[in-house]
Amino acid sequence: MERRCFFIVTVFLVFSRVPQSAHLAAEDWPQWRGPSSLGVSSESDLPSRWDTRTNVAWRTSLAGFGGSSPVVCRNRVFVTSQVGRVPVRKGSHPQLARDDRALAERERVMDGPRMESTAAGGEVFLVVEAFSQADGRRLWEYRSRATGEFPELHEKHNLATPTPATDGERVYAWFGNGQLVALDFEGRAVWERHLGRDYSPFRVSWGHGSSPTLYKDLLILLCDHGDMPYLVALDKRSGKERWKVQRESGSVSHSTPLVVPGPAGDELVVNSSHRIDAYDPATGRPLWHAGGERQTPIPSPVFQGGVIYLSRGYRNSDYMAIMPGGRGDVAASRVKWRTAAGASYVPSILQYEGLLYVTNEIGVVTCARADTGEPAWRLRLGGIFFASPVAGDNKVYLVSETGETIVLRAGLQPEILSRNDLGERFIASPAISSGHIYLRSDGTLFAVGR
Repeated sequence: MERRCFFIVTVFLVFSRVPQSAHLAAEDWPQWRGPSSLGVSSESDLPSRWDTRTNVAWRTSLAGFGGSSPVVCRNRVFVTSQVGRVPVRKGSHPQLARDDRALAERERVMDGPRMESTAAGGEVFLVVEAFSQADGRRLWEYRSRATGEFPELHEKHNLATPTPATDGERVYAWFGNGQLVALDFEGRAVWERHLGRDYSPFRVSWGHGSSPTLYKDLLILLCDHGDMPYLVALDKRSGKERWKVQRESGSVSHSTPLVVPGPAGDELVVNSSHRIDAYDPATGRPLWHAGGERQTPIPSPVFQGGVIYLSRGYRNSDYMAIMPGGRGDVAASRVKWRTAAGASYVPSILQYEGLLYVTNEIGVVTCARADTGEPAWRLRLGGIFFASPVAGDNKVYLVSETGETIVLRAGLQPEILSRNDLGERFIASPAISSGHIYLRSDGTLFAVGR
């Protein structure tokens, strides 16, 4: 993937004679789960302790509400939001902590879509904002009216759930009704598409959740929406279709695809309800598949050391390690190991320094050895977990919906370093850049650190 922002940082480090402190070696966090979609930062001196009054460099209110994660590039932090209300699905809505009554009472709906219908005459806007990484000052705001058919959402999220992506020249923001915009770094629209109109409405149970994937000159978008599921690649410069493949009817996924290097070329890995699929990301040609039916997959795969790590999602999910490079059904030939249960409903796996960190929805964390899948320890943290864990500086950060970020020391022994409460609702995964942890609550962006 082209990363002009990474190139700038690299050139600076090569020619600078100043010692490489954490801030000089700062990484950008340009997409869902950061560099290489691992959820891992190579920075040091990351914060361990904070609260509403201490060790927060800045905070800023967002234009609207949303569950998308912040992305960081070229000294800017980009966030998407929804302004206005859209319908939520009628009837009861599943709770993550429904088996723990005391914990379930702490689950809250997002402040945006808590009404069951759009207010009469009210408009809904989709917003992209850019903030100064240094002080949180708003640099610009791009606002577009939401149009077309809206999906029936779960009350815990809204149309601003997909995380944007950037290649250092443009920001690509995708929303839950299919609207898509490419913006330059000054907030000007380069091109726009509405996939909900161009192909089919975004009719998916509880709303769309997958984020865009950048690959070379392509923007790849997974639209597993049951009746008419498809996977499409657009030219990132123009928005024109480059390839499109129909997916198996009934496929549902809220997961973000991942491109990994295989022995015979790059592979695009998709976690979906029918199975795990891999495609040639340049053409959309099917390569291999594994696994069976799994209801409503949400977690995204990660890739490290030549191995794909993946949990399927839904309650008490299995998780596994898969070797890329196969063809056809690889369940018997390329699955290195599989653990039948214990993984997360929503959060993706974290692979960090040879260990896997798997968090279920009510805060039971399993640390397993990446080479075998054998558990090293389990720890009950409490809390409600939508956000995927991130790591850096020998620390693992787990953000709970209830407002806490729990910091663990990475390693073969469980150790809680701190519990840090900001008193807001968090379902977005954190970003790490320039020695700071960027946390997005429903309507506020925090930069945690000195």
